[in-house]
Amino acid sequence: ETIRRLLRMKISWASTVVVLVGKETHARPWVNWEIKEANRQGKRIVGVFTRGGRDEDVPAELERYGCALKGWNSSGILAAIDGEDSPFELPDGTTRPAIYASAPIKC
Repeated sequence: ETIRRLLRMKISWASTVVVLVGKETHARPWVNWEIKEANRQGKRIVGVFTRGGRDEDVPAELERYGCALKGWNSSGILAAIDGEDSPFELPDGTTRPAIYASAPIKC
């Protein structure tokens, strides 16, 4: 419970939560918890593929609540963090449809 409290506090300070998507990210329970908590707090959630990240590594909650998913491209990542309309991408930067249609969140 102490870890949850500390994470809630850190998330509350952020306007946008960035989730790094790499090997096995989808299998880490804390990642999904943090994404759900960020959504509960109304935060913008942006996923970013790390080097070697694959579409299969995207956590289920990022698919459900994410506002954007970007390849490793600084201008695309900054645009997504700034709240610009950003499509979901594959690790190579090509676009793909989001699994869940969600309204973008702007703080």
